[in-house]
Amino acid sequence: MQSELDSQLARHKGKGLSAAVIIPEREIWLGTSGVSYGEVPIAPDMLFAIGSITKNVVAALALSLAEDGILSLEDPLAKWLPAYSEVDGSITLRQLLNHTSGVFQFFSNPKIWKEMERDPARLWTPEQVLSYLHEPYFAPGKGFRYSNTNYVLLGMVLQRAIGSPISAELRRRFWQPLGLRNAYVYMEERLPANLAHVWETFRRFGQQRDLTFLPRMAHESIIHPSGGIFMTAEDLSKWCDALFQGKVISRASLDQMMAFVETPKGHLPDTDGYGLGLQSHRSSFSHGERAIGHSGASIGTIAYMIYLPKHRVAVAAMENSANGKCIREAVRGLIRVVIEELPLKRQ
Repeated sequence: MQSELDSQLARHKGKGLSAAVIIPEREIWLGTSGVSYGEVPIAPDMLFAIGSITKNVVAALALSLAEDGILSLEDPLAKWLPAYSEVDGSITLRQLLNHTSGVFQFFSNPKIWKEMERDPARLWTPEQVLSYLHEPYFAPGKGFRYSNTNYVLLGMVLQRAIGSPISAELRRRFWQPLGLRNAYVYMEERLPANLAHVWETFRRFGQQRDLTFLPRMAHESIIHPSGGIFMTAEDLSKWCDALFQGKVISRASLDQMMAFVETPKGHLPDTDGYGLGLQSHRSSFSHGERAIGHSGASIGTIAYMIYLPKHRVAVAAMENSANGKCIREAVRGLIRVVIEELPLKRQ
């Protein structure tokens, strides 16, 4: 597995990789390759933005609250939120979770990008984000369209339902019981200093630009419930393992999470189905094996969380530059090692 990280980093000219693999009846494997900046190597305890993998955590929170009777996934938005332009109040929480609401993706409006570039230090409210919506793609339940707006709306509902910041509820329900000490919500908690430096994709004059100290408040406040969690690879792999071992939500709720709707070809890379905050990956991505999980991207980072049900193996990996080819092939390499080289009993 270490060889896969090293070779893929070199082959695809990546910056740095951090990965963790949990295999039944073995110690957790942690691996790193490359650098954070200068000659400072990536370390296993470095935090990365997990981007849209946040959706999986937020979905688990919604399901946990539903188990406690605090809300129902069949609740319409109108039960929890006031009316907003271009948002159908009949949309259910379930339709937000699996992107069948039809609500417009705010990042598809170029005006919001111009505003972020103009003032990257601006603090946005969810209501301001919703003001950039255009008309829906389709009526609720009549199609699939991945949209971060779904989880911004869901985050607003969850905060009303629990009456406290999402981070506090994640810590109480998930992080503390599971012993996850390196998971943080950017907009609600102070992050520790051991963040991996992040780098832009494009090389200028033979160099990459370090984005670590550029203001990111606008980006983080816009995406907050749809992509704002930071974790280490180790804690992300532990989260993945605990989720699919039934330690986070009930088996009935996990079955709901894994009720996949078909995604249009080419709409999400390497994905053929989407559940409640969960992707079903094409078999070509995972060497013919079934793989479920989520991927995510943020400023200068890409992350993957993958679970292989036949092997009960959890894989987490992050890269500190937006080099999609490098991290994708590194993850595929780790999966190949698991299914071809390790003597595992298939479940």
